Amino acid sequence: MPDHSPFAASNVSLARRAWAIRRHALRMGEVQGQGYIGQALGVADVLAVSYFHATSYRPDDPDWDGRDRFYLSIGHYAIALYAAMIEAGILPEDEIETYGMDDSRMPMSGMASYTPGMEITGGSLGHGLGIAVGAAMGLKRKQNPAFVYNLMSDGELGEGSTWEAVMSAAQHKLDNLVCVVDFNNQQADGPSRDALATTPEVPKWQAFGWHAQEVDGNDIDAVRAAFDVARTHTGPQPRVIICNTTMCKGVPFLESREKTHFIRVEPEEWAKALAHLDQEIPA
Repeated sequence: MPDHSPFAASNVSLARRAWAIRRHALRMGEVQGQGYIGQALGVADVLAVSYFHATSYRPDDPDWDGRDRFYLSIGHYAIALYAAMIEAGILPEDEIETYGMDDSRMPMSGMASYTPGMEITGGSLGHGLGIAVGAAMGLKRKQNPAFVYNLMSDGELGEGSTWEAVMSAAQHKLDNLVCVVDFNNQQADGPSRDALATTPEVPKWQAFGWHAQEVDGNDIDAVRAAFDVARTHTGPQPRVIICNTTMCKGVPFLESREKTHFIRVEPEEWAKALAHLDQEIPA
C-alpha cells in the first residue's frame, strides 16, 4: 500500500497544495455560510508542509501503525484539517457538500469517532498537547520511530494544562514530539497578546527545556525549513515551532477585517473569495 514519506519529492509544489487547502476550506465554508474560515486560510501553509513534506501516512489506511500522528488540539479548526485531508486523499472531495450536516463525516468541530484520519476529538482547548505527550511516550515504549505532531492555537498558551504537558514532555525527553503553535494573535475577545503576557514565546519554551523555533507561518520555505530542523535535531528534547500566521491569508478583502476569529461572510462573498483564489493559482 503506498504511503507518503517525510521529505518525499513531489511534482506538486507546496504552494499549490496550500492553495488547494484554502480552496477546499472556502467551499466547505460556503456550504454552511459560516465557520472558522479565517483560521483555515491562515494555517493552510503550515498544513501543506505538514501533510506534503513532513508527515508519513497512508491515505488508504489512516490507522497504519507506522504513521506519524497529527493531533488537532483546536477542534474548531476542523475545517482546515478536513481540507488538508481531502487534498491528501484521506477524505474524498465529493464529501465537501456534506460539511457540518447531520450524519456527515466532517462535523464542524473535529471528532475522532466520525472522521478517518482525525486522531483526537478536540474542542476543550488545552488538552491536545497532554494527549500528544502520552502518545509520544507510548510510541517510545513500543520502539515505534513515528513522530507526534500537535497543532495548537496561541490561545492554548493561556491554559495551565498546556504548561503541565510542556514540563512532562521535557521531563521524559520526548524528542519524537513536535508542537506546532498557530499564532494568529486572535481570540474571541481580541488580540491574544492583549489577553495574557505570552511574549517572548521562544525563550519561555526554551526555559522549559524545549528546542524552540519561531517562523512566519505563511512563508512556506521558512515553515518547511523549521520542520526539517525539528525532525533532525539531535538533542533529547521535544520541539516546538511557533508559526506567526495572518488570519484569512490569501483573500485580501477578508484579511483586512478587524475581527476575524469567527468571521461573518456574506453569501455573495464566498464566490468572490473563490474567484480571487482562482486568479492566484501557484505554479
